[in-house]
Amino acid sequence: MYVRPRASRAGQGREPPLTVHHLDQLLLVCSLVLLVAVAAVRISSRSGLPSLLVYLGIGVLMGQDGIGHIHFSSAATTQVIGYAALVVILAEGGLGTKWKEVRPVLASASVLATAGVAVSVGVTAAGAHYLVGLEWRQALIVGAVVSSTDAAAVFSVLRRIPLPARVTGTLEAESGFNDAPVVILVVAFSTAGPVDHWYVLLGEILLELAVGAAIGLAVGWAGSWALKRVALPASGLYPIAVLAIAVTAYAAGALGHGSGFLAVYLASMVLGNAKLPHWPATRGFAEGLGWIAQIGMFVLLGLLVTPHELGDDIWPALVIGLVLTMVARPLSVTLSLAPFRVAWQEQTLMSWAGLRGAVPIILATIPMVNGVAGSRRIFNIVFVLVVVYTLVQGPTLPWLARMLRLGEKGEAADLGIESAPLERLRGHLLSVSIPEGSRMHGVEVNELRLPTGAAVTLVVRDAKSFVPMPTTVLRRGDELLVVATDPVRDATERRLRAVAHGGKLAGWLGVSGATAWR
Repeated sequence: MYVRPRASRAGQGREPPLTVHHLDQLLLVCSLVLLVAVAAVRISSRSGLPSLLVYLGIGVLMGQDGIGHIHFSSAATTQVIGYAALVVILAEGGLGTKWKEVRPVLASASVLATAGVAVSVGVTAAGAHYLVGLEWRQALIVGAVVSSTDAAAVFSVLRRIPLPARVTGTLEAESGFNDAPVVILVVAFSTAGPVDHWYVLLGEILLELAVGAAIGLAVGWAGSWALKRVALPASGLYPIAVLAIAVTAYAAGALGHGSGFLAVYLASMVLGNAKLPHWPATRGFAEGLGWIAQIGMFVLLGLLVTPHELGDDIWPALVIGLVLTMVARPLSVTLSLAPFRVAWQEQTLMSWAGLRGAVPIILATIPMVNGVAGSRRIFNIVFVLVVVYTLVQGPTLPWLARMLRLGEKGEAADLGIESAPLERLRGHLLSVSIPEGSRMHGVEVNELRLPTGAAVTLVVRDAKSFVPMPTTVLRRGDELLVVATDPVRDATERRLRAVAHGGKLAGWLGVSGATAWR
C-alpha cells in the first residue's frame, strides 16, 4: 500500500510524487496511442498520405485544444526527446542505406547537403523578410530550419517508390548529411548577440562535419570488426549491440565537438553494409525502434502546438513554403548538381522530393529555448509549412515520378532475401547440432526422411559450410540448418529427435522422438 507522506510547510506546493497508479495510466495512454498509430500506418500507406501527418494529428487531438485536453508547453523537453528520437531514426536509416547506391553519388549528395543548404537558407530567408516582413534574424532562423530535408520522411516515402538508384541514393544521403550544417546555423542564429561572420560559420560547419565523419566511420568500423569476431551467447544481443554502437557514435561525435547526427548516420551505414551476424533480427529490431521514435516524436510535437494560435501564421507559412518549394529548393538542386551532369528529370524530382517533417519542427524549438523574440511565431509558421507542403508533396511524388518516366527505368529490384523474415514466409529455421554419442552420425541426409515441407539446407563442418546432397553422410560435430514450413515444424523436430536416439531405423525400432533432444 502506498501512503502519501504529510506535506511540510517547506514542501507545500510541490508536485505529488509519482506512484504506480500514475505509471498504470501512462502505460495505458501510451499503448493506446501506439495501437492507433500502428493502425494509421495502413491507412496512410493506402492513401499515400505520409504517416507523420497522422501522428501529428494524434498529438493535436490529445492536446489542450483537442479532446484529450493535455496541457504540454515544454519546448526544452520536446527538443531533448526530439534529438533522441532523431538519433534512432538516423541510425535506422543508415542501417538500411546501401553503400553501392550511395558511393556513386557521395560527392553530389555532400554538395547538396552543404552548398545546397546555404543557397536554400539565403533564398528562403530573403522571401521571409521581403514578402512576409520578418526581421532578418527571424527570417534567417526560418530559412535555416526549413532547409533541412527530413530523414524520417525521406526514408519512409522514397523506399516505397521504384526510382533509379542514383536518385534514391542522393536523397537518402542528403537527408542523412544535411542535419549537421542546419543545426549549426540554427544555433548560431538563435544565440544572443551578433551573428558570426559567414566565414566563421563556414569554418565551424566544416570542422564539425569533419570531426563527426571521422568519429562515425571509426566507431562503425570498430563496431563491425568486433561483432564479426565476438560470438555473443544469444542472437537477441546483436541488435542491441548494433544500436548501442550507433548511439555511441552520436554521443562521441557530439562530445567531441563534432556533428553527432553525421556520426550516427555514417556509423550505422558502415554497420549496415558489414554483413554482420543475425542481420535480419537486427534490421527488424532497428525498424521497430525507428517506428516508435517517429510516433513518439510526432505525437509530442503535436502536443506542443496550440491550434487556436495558428490562424495569423497560416498565410506567412504558405508564402514562405511557396518560396522554399518553387524557388529555393529547385535553385539549390540546380546549382549543386550542375557539375555532375544530372538529367533534368532527376533534378526535377529531387527538387520536389525535398520533404520536410519532424526535423524542422524540432529545430524550431531551439529559438524557443534560447528565448529569441518571436520564437513562438517561428514555431507556428514552421509547423503549418511542414503540414501543408508535406500533404502536397508526399502523395504527389509517385505521380511526378511516372510523369517524368523515372519509375519505369527498371533496375533489378532488390528482393530483400537477406532481410525477409521466415515468419512472413510461414517457415522456421532449425539449428541442429550432432554431438558425441548421437546416432545421427553415419546417417545420410535422405535417410532422415523428413516430412514434406522440410529440408536440410546447409551443413557446417570443420568451420566450412556446404549445401548437402541427398547422399551426404552426416558426422559428429556437424551443424545442420533445417528449414521447415509451419504445418510440419513439430513433426520435423520429432523426427530429428527420433533419429538422434534411434538412428536411421528409428521409426522401425519404435523410437518416437518424445525424448528431449538438443
